[in-house]
Amino acid sequence: MTLPFTEMSPRRWQLRDEQLTGAAEELLRHDERVRGLEVSVEFDRGVAHVTGRVDEPRQLLTVRELVGRLAGVLAVWDRVRIDGTEPCVLDVGCGGTKQYPGNIGIDMRPAPGVDVVADLQYGIPFADNSFDRVFAVHVLEHLVDFLPLVDECHRVLRPGGVLHVLSPWWRYVNAVADPTHVRLLDVQTFKGICARPDSDRRWYPLHASCDGASVFADLQPLEPDADAPSDRQLARFFD
Repeated sequence: MTLPFTEMSPRRWQLRDEQLTGAAEELLRHDERVRGLEVSVEFDRGVAHVTGRVDEPRQLLTVRELVGRLAGVLAVWDRVRIDGTEPCVLDVGCGGTKQYPGNIGIDMRPAPGVDVVADLQYGIPFADNSFDRVFAVHVLEHLVDFLPLVDECHRVLRPGGVLHVLSPWWRYVNAVADPTHVRLLDVQTFKGICARPDSDRRWYPLHASCDGASVFADLQPLEPDADAPSDRQLARFFD
């Protein structure tokens, strides 16, 4: 159920972020599953930014899961080295703003921060299993049919990778104020993406939320023979 939206002041966002950062720090100090890991978590308008290093992917997945359970968390974004290796991250439709400076930026027009110029309606010009993370921030709402791009993100992600989506919420004025927006999204949209019966590019929802202005989703690609998300996991985020 979507709650009524009340615009929060910058001061309240700051205080909420401070509270969530403190809660995450306590979790990392005291929960035996993650105690001692060399990671830190800071929040920016409800989004958790996890940095540091771990020895194996399972440790990072545990951090993501535990931080994502904190009340008020909108998404969990990470740039964590695993066994000394930096993640390879793609920013699709990045324009002049990449989510992290080290990401590979792709857009249809050249701009500062764009590393590859390509029209995404013809696919992502990278090989299968090329990236650990893909960001699609303020992109899907500009595409009449965004499912082919979502499928392409699935293709270029490595096993255990994550697609991070951020788009305007359909009931917020910014969703319709921009005439280049051709699609409206809700949290329930991601339930449909995860539960597509006609596609072999299926997703597992790690997180999905709405702050009354934007919708967020962290989706993990499923292997063709993997079980579909359980009704319990879907009910965590969706009606």
